[in-house]
Amino acid sequence: MSVTIKDVAREANVSVATVSRALNGHANVTHALRGRIREVATRLRYMPHGAARSLITRRTQTLGAILPDLYGEFFSELMRGMDVAAREHNLHLLVSSSHGSAEETADALRALSGRVDGLLVMSPHADAALLAQNLPPAVPTVLMNTRAGDGDYHTLAIDNHGGARTMVRHLLACGHRRIAMIAGPESNFDAEERLRGVRDALSDQADGELVVLRGDFSEKSGYMAGLEIQRMARRPQAVFAANDMMALGCLFALNVAGVSVPRDIALAGFDDIPMARFVTPPLTTMRVNIAELGERAARTLIGTLAGDDTPPRGIGAPELIIRESCGSPPSRRTAADPR
Repeated sequence: MSVTIKDVAREANVSVATVSRALNGHANVTHALRGRIREVATRLRYMPHGAARSLITRRTQTLGAILPDLYGEFFSELMRGMDVAAREHNLHLLVSSSHGSAEETADALRALSGRVDGLLVMSPHADAALLAQNLPPAVPTVLMNTRAGDGDYHTLAIDNHGGARTMVRHLLACGHRRIAMIAGPESNFDAEERLRGVRDALSDQADGELVVLRGDFSEKSGYMAGLEIQRMARRPQAVFAANDMMALGCLFALNVAGVSVPRDIALAGFDDIPMARFVTPPLTTMRVNIAELGERAARTLIGTLAGDDTPPRGIGAPELIIRESCGSPPSRRTAADPR
């Protein structure tokens, strides 16, 4: 049979309430008594019952995170940042993927809302209506890169529009006029903001040309786009992928076809995942501090749970990181123009 808190209390010759206070870190237990109770609990291999504790404290000591996907360096970095903040406060993360589906996003919201103290949500489908229908108002929630900016939730967002515009202006400054954009899914907020930034930058260039191909943020879709690009009768001078994963897939396809980057086609991405600097040639990209986004979102949620409702500080503008793939010297870093 499992050891209970009553067994620990009997062995330590104290009350159940004293054991509870000692193991939960309450200040009104002496250091010596706390040590003795913990020694007894360890010796008996006592494990606190999480569900019972939650009934008393009304806290699960767990933060929920709903993300579009769990695959790839972007989400790995995002979760790493969340974990840094959670661990500092002895909290755990419970993560679910919506797989880019509105229905699965709704299912995840309903499933996690009763199991966690608060939610971190990144989903292209998490608009105000979906959240209102599937998330109890009492569940503290922080949104990341979503459309629901109606003031009901704390929201942290990357300046996707400004970052994409900065990148295209750099490509134009390098002399490239025919630019292909490997965009993300049409339903995705990040993807549409980045495409809007590309179009705005090119609208200022009288002889600029834009070809839009669609991907899904995966290497495979970037690879397929790269195959399509290398078959074009009139190839673009530069390719800008809406994320680094698609850019790396495109790079592989062009290499296989014998198209040299950057000699034949310049290439750029967005995010600056760790792999971007280790490919050949290293990838020019817009740097987003992905781990910082996750960490700051988690800290905002933890603050809300503690009664601090201060709006979060925004994430800084993405930074232009110039490497060899775009054909210009890897020497300049420029923050996105927020205008």
